[in-house]
Amino acid sequence: MITLKSAREIEAMKESGEILAGVHKSLRSFIKPGITSWDIELFVRKYIEDHGAVAAQIGFEGYEYATCISINDEICHGFPRKKALKDGDLIKVDMCVDYKGAMSDSCWSYVVGESTPEIDHLMAVTKKALYIGIEQAQVGNRIGDIGHAIQTYVEGENLAVVRDFVGHGIGPTIHESPAIPHYGEAGKGLRLKEGMVITVEPMVNTGTWKMKMDPNGWTAYTRDGGLSCQFEHTFAITKDGPKILTSQGEEGTY
Repeated sequence: MITLKSAREIEAMKESGEILAGVHKSLRSFIKPGITSWDIELFVRKYIEDHGAVAAQIGFEGYEYATCISINDEICHGFPRKKALKDGDLIKVDMCVDYKGAMSDSCWSYVVGESTPEIDHLMAVTKKALYIGIEQAQVGNRIGDIGHAIQTYVEGENLAVVRDFVGHGIGPTIHESPAIPHYGEAGKGLRLKEGMVITVEPMVNTGTWKMKMDPNGWTAYTRDGGLSCQFEHTFAITKDGPKILTSQGEEGTY
């Protein structure tokens, strides 16, 4: 079922999103060669708890961690672990925050230490694809308009959009209807309405869009071993256009 949020509910989700955005901004200086993704997990848990919120992923559908931390060819749902990160690793940190019952969800990508031209291009395209998709989330547009805009841009940059994982509605739980694919046909799909709160979270690969699953049942990898990148925001659809609730203050540059 799709729930339309009131102005009060959207404002509460924005407060949740501000905590989540604060985590990501703090991770920019925390992530460096030699730390582990388990160190990131502990950092995130403490930050969220210190701000009076709850790490909502813990216990969701049996998941045990506050974060999904996916490295290099891992597309999503990577487990935090105690192996040291090395220079040039591309990591995606995805998390959900519950603040007084209001949900927010955001993933951000980081390079550990020195980057490469390939990683720089992949990250720049993925981040721009996020905002291109959000721009299409206007009252009266359709879900297919979001996916079509993302897919057209990404494939024009000779990269590939993952098909198996999609954006979604959020609130009152982490995953609600509708599903928001990052590919598709313009003018197709459910019509977008004022009060919807959804995520757009393109996962973009350097090689094929196809994936394979780890035996752990959670972590997805690129099938060909290529790199994968992801950026995600939670936002509300309003009569004045999309309102990003997990903003880090960067979208004005895209």
